Amino acid sequence: MSEQPTAQPISSFLHDWILEQGGDPADLECRDNNGETVLLRAARNGDSNVVRSLIQAGVAINARNNDGNTALWFACFRNHLDLIEILTQAGIDVNNQNENGVTVLMYAASADKTQMVEVLLAKGADPQLKNLDDFRAIDFASNRDILRMLKHATL
Repeated sequence: MSEQPTAQPISSFLHDWILEQGGDPADLECRDNNGETVLLRAARNGDSNVVRSLIQAGVAINARNNDGNTALWFACFRNHLDLIEILTQAGIDVNNQNENGVTVLMYAASADKTQMVEVLLAKGADPQLKNLDDFRAIDFASNRDILRMLKHATL
């Protein structure tokens, strides 16, 4: 994992974006009712410029919402491959398990996101992790390509 960047003052662009999202520019870790920080909202929105700016400002890269999901989950959910690169370079935990023990790799495998599975495996996602029901990503494989990738990754 890479080191957390040194916190820097935020730009007026970032300040205004945070206000538009209902956040507090003075508290980059403030959370909404779902436990989401501005980083999680930026990832869900697919705003790579905001995500980069927040990382430069020193936000907690592995912040989790009330369900235990990180910004990587939202980037994956919304198919933002560019954010996967940005977040993994910043040191996000690719093997974070949410409150149900589900990882982004398990989600991507179940949601027919072949390219996402490939990228996550390349970024070090662990196909051996099990959720609370004792299932691994391969158990969720939704197509043959995903099954093949996960089978080879587990050998």
